[in-house]
Amino acid sequence: MTEFRQDPFTRDWVIIATERARRPGQLPPTRARAPVAPHSADCPFCPGNESATTAPVYERREGATWRVRAIPNKYPALRVEDSTERKIEEGRFIGMGGLGAHEVVIESPSHNLSLDALPEAQVCEVVNALLARFHDLRRDVRLKTIIIFKNAGTVAGATLEHPHCQLIATPVVPPEIRRKYVVAAQYHDEMGRNLYRAVVEDEIKAGRRMVMETEHFVALQPWASRVPFETWIFPRAVQSSFGHLHGPAVADFAATLKRVLAGIVRAVGHANYNFVVHTAPFEDEHKEYFLWHLAIMPHHSIPAGFELGTGIYINVARPEETAAYLRDLVK
Repeated sequence: MTEFRQDPFTRDWVIIATERARRPGQLPPTRARAPVAPHSADCPFCPGNESATTAPVYERREGATWRVRAIPNKYPALRVEDSTERKIEEGRFIGMGGLGAHEVVIESPSHNLSLDALPEAQVCEVVNALLARFHDLRRDVRLKTIIIFKNAGTVAGATLEHPHCQLIATPVVPPEIRRKYVVAAQYHDEMGRNLYRAVVEDEIKAGRRMVMETEHFVALQPWASRVPFETWIFPRAVQSSFGHLHGPAVADFAATLKRVLAGIVRAVGHANYNFVVHTAPFEDEHKEYFLWHLAIMPHHSIPAGFELGTGIYINVARPEETAAYLRDLVK
């Protein structure tokens, strides 16, 4: 049976159409990942090739070897040297300089080990690097928000094989982030509650879309999942910003992320996915309307004309079923 489901956080619609899973090319069969060497002589992110990258802005070393590095992107989308001054072009079109920051966090010296395969301690190193860069970039008063994301696999947009994630800081709040925050603020004004906290509490009680729980985090598949095995990780504490993550919760988050990613990769049979950290704009971090979270989107197929033309995803699997399957894999 096909049905529409509405995302409570954006009010976008998703179509759940399980019959379409029978089409060729949907949910490809599980297959082993092709072997990759632990070191590549021509990879700029591998040890020994550090001269091929920009100078690190963060580095954790163990003896003579680095464990994790953060570097400015050599081909950045935005640059800290630019300006936010608005310009009017041709009488009506608004533009401004490409101010911002674009950095890469190299997750480990290993060319062939992504987050799902790294030891939990190394994933924690990556999370600490992201937090360090988040706090440092946040000090620039010209910037309004930071987007943390990872493109894993060529289908998900990765251009380099060596596992890495990225941060882009922008001087404007992107419309998608603004819209999610507006919906959360309206709910808080009307109901006197945090929308995200309310949904998480309901999901824990229902249990149908839950994947795992820890002392500090909850992983679940959203009601209006856009793709099979889409999974979100939420903090139990009411924290609007990723920057509020601290103390023992850091290691707990790293362990949760590693277990969920490893489970998803096992479930879908490939490591093509994106994840994005959704966090409140800097100006709203002190308000309790929002709950930061990390959303993982595996890639099974390329969005086609209907998705691109309407913004409505067609999901060929019910999250209740994929969550149950994933629960067994993360135990």
